[in-house]
Amino acid sequence: MNNEIRNAIYKQVTAEPFAKKFGLKLIDLQEGYAEVEMIFTRDMENMFGMAHGGAIFALIDAAFEVASNSHGTMAVALNMNINYLVSPAKDSKLTAKAKEINKAKKTAAYDIIVTDDKNNLIAACQALVYRMEKPLPFLGS
Repeated sequence: MNNEIRNAIYKQVTAEPFAKKFGLKLIDLQEGYAEVEMIFTRDMENMFGMAHGGAIFALIDAAFEVASNSHGTMAVALNMNINYLVSPAKDSKLTAKAKEINKAKKTAAYDIIVTDDKNNLIAACQALVYRMEKPLPFLGS
């Protein structure tokens, strides 16, 4: 993977306000692959005291965003289909791994899984992006 793209994406994720709000941390980045972590905290609970689906979605979406933009050109989400399988334990570290399974000229498909720190499968997602033919706007900055 191109180091300029890798460094620019790491910098953007670190500075992104939404990522900061959820404590999202980019752990690994390769072309077509990303791994993002967060800790499931009390302020991410739903009205039943379990993980809010939106919090898990945020983690999945962050890994998807990074993996799909890892080629250095803008990619935007078209569809995401998430299966929430089990609620994680409080204070557990959650990891989303997004892996590109197909890349065409205009679209790319991804499999994304979320596991906890005991390797329990928390959620699974299939996602599709539209690949724009524009370089990432923050490259070279």
